[in-house]
Amino acid sequence: MSASIILWQKQMKKTMIHSEEVFGILFQPILWVVLFGVGMRSLMGATTPGNGDGYMTFILPGIIALTAVGAAIGGGSTWLNERLAGIVKEYLVAPIPRLSILMGNALSITTTVLIQSIIILVVGVLMGARLGASPLGWLGGFLLIAGYGIGFSGIALAVASKTDSSAGYHMMIFMLQLPLLFWSNSLYPLATLPTWMQIGAFLNPTTYAVTGLRLITMAPVPEMGNVDTIPLWLCFLVIAIFAALGMGLALRAFKSAIK
Repeated sequence: MSASIILWQKQMKKTMIHSEEVFGILFQPILWVVLFGVGMRSLMGATTPGNGDGYMTFILPGIIALTAVGAAIGGGSTWLNERLAGIVKEYLVAPIPRLSILMGNALSITTTVLIQSIIILVVGVLMGARLGASPLGWLGGFLLIAGYGIGFSGIALAVASKTDSSAGYHMMIFMLQLPLLFWSNSLYPLATLPTWMQIGAFLNPTTYAVTGLRLITMAPVPEMGNVDTIPLWLCFLVIAIFAALGMGLALRAFKSAIK
């Protein structure tokens, strides 16, 4: 465990030094909040008075999920670069458990996910989103987004362990990013989707992370109608399973890559 902490500290120091990487990952979600969120709030407020402010609250959990995916992609890219530069081979000859190498990277990605999610949450509140009143709800929301970040970081690390091309990695991983966002309830209520999209959304872990965040972290949005049709306990269960499957996939790919 101590080796994982040391590797976590190494990755976090590298992140702090290269602050442009953090800015790059945050830039797209902030644009979503400031441009798309505010624009849609104005549109909905013009067509149906009172709906504009509610939409910002509605969309913010989806943007937080998008931030988590971006951070996981960045962490996988770092792992791939270390593999290609031969740094991973130096880890392997060190007298530390090999699993700690993977766990150190996963911990650093999850930490980055949480820090960036807090930043996006603050930006969203400044733009008009409404938080719930319960601090326990905020804590539960962070647990959900941490689990979602762990699951997707596992997928990113698995892909980065199996490819030797930076361009190929980004091509493969970005094929997942947009469907995860748009084929869920991040931008629109599930009830408004056609049946085939609803089926896909229910198979998408993003839907459960976003719904859970809306239920316990954000204030109710009555003007958006009945948008939370998934039980909270199911949201936590699905995200826990997703986190376990993601890290299991990463472990399998990692063991295969270092043989």
